[in-house]
Amino acid sequence: MFWKVSMHFSSLIFFLSGAFLGFFFCLKSLFLGSVLVVEWEILSLNSCLIEMILVFDWMSLMFLSFVVLISSMILYYSGEYMSEEKNKHRFLYLVIFFVVSMGLVIVSPNMISILLGWDGLGLVSYLLVIYYQNEKSMNAGMLTVLSNRIGDVGILMSIGMMFLLGGWNFFFYQEAMAESGPEMLVLKGFVVMAAMTKSAQIPFSAWLPAAMAAPTPVSALVHSSTLVTAGVYLLIRFSGALEGSEMQSFLLIVSCLTMFMAGLGANFEYDLKKIIALSTLSQLGVMMSILALGFFDLAFFHLLTHALFKALLFMCAGVVIHNVSGYQDIRSMGSLVLCMPLTSVCMSLASLALCGFPFLAGFYSKDLILEVAFSSSLNFVSFFLFFLSTGLTVSYSFRLFYYSMTGLFSLGALTCVSDKAEVMTGPMIVLSVGAVTSGAIMSWLVFPDPYLICLGSIMKGLVPFLVVMGGVFGYVVNMVGVGEGLKVYCGLKLAEFWGSMWFMPFLSTKGISKWELELGGNLQKFGDKGWLESFGGQGGYFLFLKYSSYLSVFQESNIKLILKSFLFWLVILGLFYF
Repeated sequence: MFWKVSMHFSSLIFFLSGAFLGFFFCLKSLFLGSVLVVEWEILSLNSCLIEMILVFDWMSLMFLSFVVLISSMILYYSGEYMSEEKNKHRFLYLVIFFVVSMGLVIVSPNMISILLGWDGLGLVSYLLVIYYQNEKSMNAGMLTVLSNRIGDVGILMSIGMMFLLGGWNFFFYQEAMAESGPEMLVLKGFVVMAAMTKSAQIPFSAWLPAAMAAPTPVSALVHSSTLVTAGVYLLIRFSGALEGSEMQSFLLIVSCLTMFMAGLGANFEYDLKKIIALSTLSQLGVMMSILALGFFDLAFFHLLTHALFKALLFMCAGVVIHNVSGYQDIRSMGSLVLCMPLTSVCMSLASLALCGFPFLAGFYSKDLILEVAFSSSLNFVSFFLFFLSTGLTVSYSFRLFYYSMTGLFSLGALTCVSDKAEVMTGPMIVLSVGAVTSGAIMSWLVFPDPYLICLGSIMKGLVPFLVVMGGVFGYVVNMVGVGEGLKVYCGLKLAEFWGSMWFMPFLSTKGISKWELELGGNLQKFGDKGWLESFGGQGGYFLFLKYSSYLSVFQESNIKLILKSFLFWLVILGLFYF
């Protein structure tokens, strides 16, 4: 027991020291405008350099410090959450390796070293998703790893195409990649495809809710600052090459559809972790959309603030799930504010930050993103999706609040619910402070020159109007039952379509494999077990048996038959020559 606690505590101290050290050097790099480049030349082959480069600028150091800070909180939190698990030490090592892989992605400007961290994230995420080793986690792990392998193919193809530029350090080829030639367009397309798979944009969205089969500390780490944000961070680094490209319009359409789909699906979901996962998917759509509009600094700002309150939200969900013995249906989790007041306050803070409540972390980034998007030259469809998705975000947040705080708690006979686990509540308090203060602090650091946005009175009042109306809609609709009402008025199939992420899980699994399996079965039936078998292996075998039986009859006959056949062939040869 002492070894277990001291191991998690030592991990906390080590990672916290790294976070504060990284943040200190980030401030130094930001104020002095300095960049540290560590270069190791491995091989020089004609004009192509194979080298290992690490870049420590203000952006990589700031993001790395946030990743390490959140990881330290989650590692300490998991000391209590995973205390009864048999393989808890393996879990700890996997999480540490996961953080190291993410760090390699953050500080690498080289596509090959990025691939190492990228593959490390994919491999360790698979091992963490299948941690419980049941049928559900195995299926989710297979969907996760196969979806992410598509992105790995995009990275590999971009590595092959960047060989034409003479190296794989994309920092040095931003101007060359910004050209509008067909080769550069294909190269940028591969990079965007890799980012879309890691950040679960349409049509690769199904794996993100499925990955909730992993332990809750993993979900807090994956959905806040590591795996799903790797795609956004990659595109932030490639923002100079993507500017003015056709890929920006494509990315804007896909990201707007993704955040609308996720917000709509979260209003139909009753699984606590899947609701938070769909909220992550919605916020990833927000980051991708503002990135597609060319404001990479806003995307990075929202990436940082979202990491803090989303990790806090998952931690609060983990405390609730841990107290109710793994039960995740929010319809049975009412009146938590009476028995878990500290967890309820932290969850409310995280939900309000997600909604963009004034002066919390999400307000400074999300309100600015919406105002910049509304002042940009958006088409009506993108504007409408932005408008509706923001209201849906507030709606599912208030829906979660309605069921978990004001409903009827019906699990009292099964569990003893309280806030007594100090190892779990301590990291939640630290992240709660970040969810309140990080927005203001980061806005001063990331934007030394603030954005000047000129909006009319109607457009300026549109954002708070969306927040208020989304909350009212979420509360009122859930009092009457959103799922049942839509099933009556809109039909069962339409409600099922809206609530199942537009059938994305089906299309990513059975929808793809059904036709291939049927085709393979028919080919086996009519090929391997049909004509190919008749004229191939078995047919040749029976034909050989048939003629070998004739030969055996001939060999076992008397001398008269042998002499007759000899004379017959002698006559044939004589006729042939004479």
